[in-house]
Amino acid sequence: MRRVVVTGLGMINALGLDKESSFAAIIEGRSGIRNIQSFDTTNQSVSIAAEISDFDVLTVLDAKEAKKADRFIQLGLKAAAEAMADANLPQDVDMERFGVASASGIGGLPNIEKNSVICEVKGSRRISPFFIPSSLVNMLGGFISIYQGLKGPNLASVTACAAGTHAIGEAAKSIMVGTADKMLVVGAESAICPVGIGGFAAMKALSDRNDDPQTASRPFDADRDGFVMGEGAGALVLESYEDAIARGARIYGELIGFGESGDANHITTPTMDGPLRAMKGAYKMAGEPKVDYVNAHGTSTPVNDKNETAALKELFGGKENCPPVSSTKGQVGHCLGAAGAIEAVISLMAMRDGILPPTINYTTPDENCDLDYIPNQARKAEINVVMSNSFGFGGTNGVVIFRKI
Repeated sequence: MRRVVVTGLGMINALGLDKESSFAAIIEGRSGIRNIQSFDTTNQSVSIAAEISDFDVLTVLDAKEAKKADRFIQLGLKAAAEAMADANLPQDVDMERFGVASASGIGGLPNIEKNSVICEVKGSRRISPFFIPSSLVNMLGGFISIYQGLKGPNLASVTACAAGTHAIGEAAKSIMVGTADKMLVVGAESAICPVGIGGFAAMKALSDRNDDPQTASRPFDADRDGFVMGEGAGALVLESYEDAIARGARIYGELIGFGESGDANHITTPTMDGPLRAMKGAYKMAGEPKVDYVNAHGTSTPVNDKNETAALKELFGGKENCPPVSSTKGQVGHCLGAAGAIEAVISLMAMRDGILPPTINYTTPDENCDLDYIPNQARKAEINVVMSNSFGFGGTNGVVIFRKI
């Protein structure tokens, strides 16, 4: 099967509208978590999130078209355009061999909420004709394929917080088996709305440190009490190694391993076994290399962080053999279905620049979380292989491993 490499990256999140500014802010240890501004949180038990405050949709769509696309699609279009420009593709690309693999955990939740209220209050005849197409997860890929002219496979992953990582794997499979030569992966999410925040809060999944948003997300810290919702998008251009070399492309890294698994245990409570098997699958496929950095799922929830730590120790044969690990969710929040794509971009940029992103807000050690989490401050390092983990509700897990070329 053909080798797969990454030649373009794009990213938007609460810390920046592009990959360079947001990555720089992550390395600086800044947090994008604030009090929610997009709606009135008076009646919400949780009033904090990592919102993107300065995104102008007119940079990606005209005003008429913007009404047809939910915000998650708009953010995805922004990241996709950056990744495509970054790949510096030639004019004669065969677009029938260039596909898209999109991902989102929830899709157009704000639009679903809005039109449900309209239906209840004003009647079904007042529902927007754009409601359904703007809310479907696969319409992220649909819009992107239209705006980028991509006529190859058009795939969508809807696997909760593992969706972005699964989309990378699906795109890679398309190239490996020859149904496409190039694939654009885009994970996008924007579910910061009353029903989104209220729903996760009702599950007791969110941190309620409303009085101190900047320190609310604290992965692996003993005082962690839940994740903080984020929004954003990550995009990667994948292509066959042969094509990339032939056109002299800059290569961020080669995808050498990916693993997928199911917990078969509980709809919301994760196990150690499922994530461990996904890690083992990716690690075995990659040839069991020396991993220099792990971007953890690291949600800042009591169960995930403990289980992920235990799984990493078992994978690498003990605490002393584990590479440095960090979670960047303390900076950009948990972007749900976009998290895997965003964190893959962060991992590749960390490998490019030779710097380990920090885990911010790490102040109180937990005896069950005892690895090197790169606490609070980024660290220079030689990075040749990176792993990125994503685990989702329903017990669905995805792991990817990249190496420098």
